[in-house]
Amino acid sequence: MGMQVSIISMANSTASPVPDTLKNAVIRLAGYSQDGIQSVGGFLAQLAGSTAKEVMTYMTIPATISGGASIFQVHLGSGEVLHPGDDADMLVAFYQDSYDAHLASLRDGGVCFYDSDQVDEIKEERGIRHIGVPFTSATIEALGGSAKNRGKNIFVLGLLCAVYELDREKMSGIIAKKFGGKSEGVLRNAMLAFDAGYAWPVTSIAHMPMAPGESKGKKRISADGNTMIALGLIAGGCRYGAAYPITPWTSIMEILRSEFPKYGGSFIQCEDELAAVCMAIGMSYSGHLAVTGSSGPGLALKSEALGYASMAELPLVVVNVQRGGPSTGLPTSVEQSDLMQAIYGSHGDAPRVVLAPRSVKDCFYTALRACRIAREYSTPVIILSDQSIATRIEAFTQPDLEKWWEEPVLDTAERDEDFKPYPLDKLTRHSPPGSPSKAGKYPVVTGLEHDEWGHPSGNPQNHAAMTAKRREKLVQLSHSLPPPSFHGDTDGDLLFVGWGSTYGPVKEATERLRQKGHKVGCMHIRNIHPLRAGLGDIFGRYRHVLVPEMNDSGVYGYGQLATLLRAKLCDPRIQSLNKVEGLGFRVVELVDEAEKILAV
Repeated sequence: MGMQVSIISMANSTASPVPDTLKNAVIRLAGYSQDGIQSVGGFLAQLAGSTAKEVMTYMTIPATISGGASIFQVHLGSGEVLHPGDDADMLVAFYQDSYDAHLASLRDGGVCFYDSDQVDEIKEERGIRHIGVPFTSATIEALGGSAKNRGKNIFVLGLLCAVYELDREKMSGIIAKKFGGKSEGVLRNAMLAFDAGYAWPVTSIAHMPMAPGESKGKKRISADGNTMIALGLIAGGCRYGAAYPITPWTSIMEILRSEFPKYGGSFIQCEDELAAVCMAIGMSYSGHLAVTGSSGPGLALKSEALGYASMAELPLVVVNVQRGGPSTGLPTSVEQSDLMQAIYGSHGDAPRVVLAPRSVKDCFYTALRACRIAREYSTPVIILSDQSIATRIEAFTQPDLEKWWEEPVLDTAERDEDFKPYPLDKLTRHSPPGSPSKAGKYPVVTGLEHDEWGHPSGNPQNHAAMTAKRREKLVQLSHSLPPPSFHGDTDGDLLFVGWGSTYGPVKEATERLRQKGHKVGCMHIRNIHPLRAGLGDIFGRYRHVLVPEMNDSGVYGYGQLATLLRAKLCDPRIQSLNKVEGLGFRVVELVDEAEKILAV
């Protein structure tokens, strides 16, 4: 094969000259999931974490087992990276249909690398620079004809490392760690493909070195949200759990199945969702903090048992990684449509706490808080993550485990004569089975309404008092919660209110609007239920309040969090911006909607 590079539409580019170093670069890889493009994106993200760069990724995954069209987008930056990127600076197209479907995602004057073995029809438009490289045949040549279609993703990885002047030595180490456990031939072929891509002669026409990251002397890691939730649960003292697999929750379950036994615990994969939550409740009843998890359809199946956990006031952590719905819906796409289910998804008045992480890093700390609140308030706590946070990769400072580590202790100490598990004037504290009692009386745990000892009771006054007890501990929690994170102007034209994975785009949109002269702030709510007291005072300082969320506006015209805020505060300034495309918000969408509101 010749060392031929096809260059189309290099001239007449409308793009500004490339600077000496790039502060940010958004790279979109488009092909099929079978090509391993997720691996390329993952390698780039891991490298960012080890070289003090910031990173945020985004990917689409086919919903069918047979695979299909897929993308992986990587936003690399030497400063803060808040979103995966509205438009790509570079498109890497593996096939003709990949090129046709994703060329529109490339910014004007951007760069398109395409597999010249697969892509024939090129659209010369918008000043885009097209560079054809034979990904397929070059990989086969590098591996001596044994590769067929395997390995071209690693060839592309080498190509990108050369173009952006990424750390070749560290990337080689990442590849070696990934394939080191396989046969020697697999690792050798991976390195041959990488080196062939790195040496391909394109840097003279597409040389875009990345600026070095801002190292602060702290150890950095890169990970996805599901991994950080799992690690946060372990650090928070959770050692037992049970669940059933479902996308996109399953990887948390797989980590916990592997790790809990190392700390003296266990995690059970059950036959269905109902068995899983009931087994986890049994673990909590025995005196251990337990976890179960699922996605929206599984949470629906767990709802009756969650009512039992609320009535019995058992500490339980429940992870819900939201995806598109209803029913099977969009199993590999993002949505925030389970908020109402998380808060109210049970029969009767069954209060529980709901927390929502805002980033991959925050997944770790949200899991820590969930463990603490579940124990302190003896209540179910739901972590409401979503597919975007669950699967994307970010780089951040490694958490200080010595500071946050909670070693669980089974409290089987003897209970005093006046011990009651459900005292009306105190928070519930259970006595694990087998704990001695000075009074010779042993409490009962039941799903029936009960008295202070846990004995079933149908007394009307008792039911009212116990209902108030279960409610008031959440009211008490609402007054002790930290204030929501805040950015921008503390009063003025418009306040964004976000939750979950909308954090980054909302913060970036706030900055862009402020640069245009608007007085805009943004608040991000992580404690979804109960809401922190005093939000109305903050809202009152702005002319408009806009709540972007990835769920439908519903029959009454407002998204789920906006509906709760309007119900709580009776504030007509609260407006909704809803999106249900299975995609996260682009920054430009938020800016455009805010400017429409401000123009009125």
